Amino acid sequence: MGQNFVEELKWRGMIHDSMPGVEEHLAEAMRSAYVGFDPTADSLHIGNLVPIMLLAHYQRCGHKPVALVGGATGMIGDPSGKSSERNLLDEKTLRHNQEAIKKQLSHFLDFESDAPNAAELVNNYDWMKAFSFLGFIRDVGKHITVNYMMAKDSVKNRISSENTSDGMSFTEFTYQLVQGYDFLHLYRDRDCTIQMGGSDQWGNITTGTELIRRIGNGKGYAITCPLITKSDGSKFGKSEGGNVWLDANRTSPYKFYQYWLNSSDEDAAKYIKIFTFLSQDEIENLIKEHAEMPHMRLLQKKLAEEITVMVHSKEEYENAVKASQILFSKSFKEDIVTLGEKTFLDVFEGVKQAELSKSEFDEGLDMIGALSAKTGFLNSNGEARRALKENAIAVNKVKVTEDYQLSSEDLINDKYIILSRGKKTNFILKVI
Repeated sequence: MGQNFVEELKWRGMIHDSMPGVEEHLAEAMRSAYVGFDPTADSLHIGNLVPIMLLAHYQRCGHKPVALVGGATGMIGDPSGKSSERNLLDEKTLRHNQEAIKKQLSHFLDFESDAPNAAELVNNYDWMKAFSFLGFIRDVGKHITVNYMMAKDSVKNRISSENTSDGMSFTEFTYQLVQGYDFLHLYRDRDCTIQMGGSDQWGNITTGTELIRRIGNGKGYAITCPLITKSDGSKFGKSEGGNVWLDANRTSPYKFYQYWLNSSDEDAAKYIKIFTFLSQDEIENLIKEHAEMPHMRLLQKKLAEEITVMVHSKEEYENAVKASQILFSKSFKEDIVTLGEKTFLDVFEGVKQAELSKSEFDEGLDMIGALSAKTGFLNSNGEARRALKENAIAVNKVKVTEDYQLSSEDLINDKYIILSRGKKTNFILKVI
């Protein structure tokens, strides 16, 4: 039963480290495993997708996944991989974030079924809030030595920091004890014997296995996945605007789709194993087909399709594809109106624009005014005339001549006109 979970992770390149004996442990019976998620925002981002996929594969292999929202730990801040402390949240915000996160996780995990391995969501604030400080240091703290805690990389890296102001607070130092106690609590309360997470979590997870051994007289296991890197060295999960979120209001489905579509060949071959449920045969065939016709970008298209449908929906995926192809569409004006303003602005993000008042526009706007005098799209009226004579100018992707007059018929969403010179240079005229 469990053998295939670890095997599945191995061929997908999703296993970094695991404790000896975990495969045998999984083969014996259905087991519960958990992953912790940080609830400091009301959305997860694509950096969280690897641990989400770990839980999803775990459930598909017949085991029980537990998603832990770190309400208590979110009030402290995890030092792993961070160089500074984080903001602390109040309980109301944490509860709101927890609900939003559960909704996103339900795209990957089945929380609703009657099956014994239905997913569960827990919040460590529910058991940590009952602890007094004295109770915690007496019942938990005495079982772990400072020497043991100091040996962890997450602690060593921060304490040896050159800049003493970046040192580590006592709060953060005790983080591993709190996370370790979560594992002990879930071990006792829900017979949860495995904790999974990114490779930077190994130190925190093993503190948990140590508490299970010392206080619970039992055995806990750890499985970690590699931290995802990009072949060009830039940070995975970041775009120019910051995080790529799973929430459509924070990162539009179009931008989300584009992020995956723009992966390099090398990254796409790696990502398609990690971020989809496609089988080994399907993926190997795709990689082979892609190598024969790399210009078709089959890997990127399939990767972007699978993950956009999973996180958003089939409909949002289809809209994103349409938006991606819209600049080359034969029926540009009709198609672009169907996109909605947000996606329209996403498609033309970074394109220069000029604003014109509605009254000025209604007085009538000729092409020379639209291209130069009123907008500055082209440098001079002379350049505008030459471009029009060369048949290089289009309004909403339809070629026009110098005698064309812009009117409200040309407005997209009642306020935009796309002016183009040649195929590549676009400009937005915004009528307000």
